[in-house]
Amino acid sequence: MSAESISPPAAIRVDLGAIFVSLELSKSTWLVTSLSPGSERMSRHSVPGGDLPGLLDCLGTLREKARVREGRLYRVVVIQEAGLDGFWIHRALEAEGWIASHVVDAASIAVSRRHRRAKTDRIDGETLVRTLMAWMRGEPRVYSMVRVPAVEDEDRRRIGRERKVLIEERKRHVNRIKGLLFGVGIRHYEPVRRDRRERLEELRTGDGRPLPNHLKAQICRELDRLELLDSQIKAVEAERDVMCSQGDEASAQAMLAGIRGIGAESANILASEGLFRQFDNRRQVAAYAGLAPSPWRSGSIDREQGVSKAGNPRLRTTMIQLAWLWLRYQPDAALTRWFHERASHSGGRGRKVAIVALARKLLVALWKYVTAGVVIEGVAMTAA
Repeated sequence: MSAESISPPAAIRVDLGAIFVSLELSKSTWLVTSLSPGSERMSRHSVPGGDLPGLLDCLGTLREKARVREGRLYRVVVIQEAGLDGFWIHRALEAEGWIASHVVDAASIAVSRRHRRAKTDRIDGETLVRTLMAWMRGEPRVYSMVRVPAVEDEDRRRIGRERKVLIEERKRHVNRIKGLLFGVGIRHYEPVRRDRRERLEELRTGDGRPLPNHLKAQICRELDRLELLDSQIKAVEAERDVMCSQGDEASAQAMLAGIRGIGAESANILASEGLFRQFDNRRQVAAYAGLAPSPWRSGSIDREQGVSKAGNPRLRTTMIQLAWLWLRYQPDAALTRWFHERASHSGGRGRKVAIVALARKLLVALWKYVTAGVVIEGVAMTAA
């Protein structure tokens, strides 16, 4: 091939009628990478982390320079990865009116598959700009945009998430107390019982001695923290119950809680973490929970890698737990019969695979029940 037949690389298309900007956010610095009409090179600017007025001034300067160069005002299209900063920057940019903001799932962006690939904020910023332009041109499956929840929906999630954090912290204190006592030969003390203080006075070590003074004082302080956590958990649950009786989600949570085997906490997580969103089909429902299959098919290779686990982890965990509870409390439901038929010819591994499939089917059935009123076949309801 002659040198004359080699065409030069095509220039970046910048005639999309917008200024494309990517934000690489960190605690100390925000890197602003932009590509404006009339320019074929990307520019980079740094803004101190958390300086929203400085960011708006930077975007305004880019817009003004493009106006002077091209003779018209362009809209600014901004993209950022979902991360530690949450969605407050997105909401602040959208409130300006002349800025279109988007939040992208970082895991959906295609990157180099080299074993040692270069990764810097500059490279990531340029990649975001290029993929944003491809998305604006309408190219399919460029990456996945995040649907930013409303402030009220985002705040409503905190009840269930805070309760889970408190429960995990309580487990750590209980295990710490049991570990301290196990070291002196005491095995059957339960810190969660109401008579924990009285039983602590009666404890004797494995060789018949009373508890050492410092060990007893340490356990008492652990019990103080445990009791504080218990009071906070009760306060969070009371707040959850009040929230469930108000607002638009009250009907959805009441419908879910009316099914045998679904408690108040599970109904709250289902309504606040997943079913408050608008889904177009059952595949979107399963994908949001991370319960969608992940096939690996190439040539003669055809195998399943399991569920993607790319969705909401709290919703996915709750659905796996509900699937096991469904077998216990809904023995006559059609989904239960389907599970037993599928798992009857396989061992323990097959049951674990089938329970994930049941969780996916159950989530879709609950979504249809809440949104369209489709009653699950054979379901048993709780007494009024």
